[in-house]
Amino acid sequence: MTLQRQIGFWLASLLVFVLLLVLLRDVLLPFVAALALAYLLDPLADRLESMGMGRLAATIVILFVFLLVFVLALVLLAPLLGQQLAGLVQRLPADAAKLQALVLERGAPWLERFGGAKLATEAQSSLGNLVGEGTKWVGSVLQSLWTGGTAIIGVFSLLVLTPVIAFYLLVDWDRMIATVDGWLPLDHRDTIRGLLHEMDVAIAGFLRGQALVCLLLGIFYAVGLSLLGVNFGALIGIISGFLSFVPYVGSLTGLVLAVGVAIVQFWPDWTWPLATLAVFAAGQFLEGNIFQPKFVGDSIGVHPVWLMFALLAFGSLFGFVGLLLAVPLAAVMGVLCRFALRQYLASNIYHGGDATKAAKVRARAGADI
Repeated sequence: MTLQRQIGFWLASLLVFVLLLVLLRDVLLPFVAALALAYLLDPLADRLESMGMGRLAATIVILFVFLLVFVLALVLLAPLLGQQLAGLVQRLPADAAKLQALVLERGAPWLERFGGAKLATEAQSSLGNLVGEGTKWVGSVLQSLWTGGTAIIGVFSLLVLTPVIAFYLLVDWDRMIATVDGWLPLDHRDTIRGLLHEMDVAIAGFLRGQALVCLLLGIFYAVGLSLLGVNFGALIGIISGFLSFVPYVGSLTGLVLAVGVAIVQFWPDWTWPLATLAVFAAGQFLEGNIFQPKFVGDSIGVHPVWLMFALLAFGSLFGFVGLLLAVPLAAVMGVLCRFALRQYLASNIYHGGDATKAAKVRARAGADI
């Protein structure tokens, strides 16, 4: 098969895949979630198999323990988080107005001194509009979560289908991998296996490692803020940990929310807002120096900017299913782009007429894969 036909075949396959995602996005959610769950739990099943347990028994034990822990966490945390969410929705407009008044009270004299009364008035109007729109948007989002939007209902409906689908996938995981491996083109099998290995390292390193980092950060922030007595501390901590799936976004969001709540709650005492700031500084230290190096590693092939773009793009195109697929597809695209770059740097297009040097680079690039 010529290069043009190969490119045409893979582009057509990609087009079919995207069309299927678009057409079936309303029914794919439990299957995508089950596939992600089976992928995350497969190493544990392999470990139990190596200890002498059968694949079926290992799958049953793993899913039973996972569901037990999930249900217990849901039962224990749902009442607390639901109560705090309702309180936050109710108090958010008043707290935002109070925080705005504090900012204007302290900042207006400085603005008048350096920019005049007109600048202070314009700043007050702009800040009022910004706070009002932001509070309205956040309040509507939180209210939709509290009252139960369709997305959350869909997520909870996964509790029925996802474990069943994950069970069958986890039981047959190794068999499915062997079957797909047997479909690979014989002439390019080693190259494709090398690319798939890079993809697996990138996806597994990020998903499994970052999920554990998010869990640890959520617990740390929730416990730290609760011990300080910050209103809605457990909820803010859990939100910060969950959003930490995107590097820096979770900590920054939680920092702004927690410090704002602490200022309104404890004003004019600055001790507790500063202590709240110290909690997030400690969380950032733990994440950057302990959690990330130990559980995620230094090279996962997913840049934070590329990850943010993928989450926004796939989430906009495919909804919640897109959010689940964003990280794996971003990692896959990163691996393919790096492979394409290596091929280009090893080609005659890059080296011009120096065919000998191009052949040497191609051989070295093939060895690297």
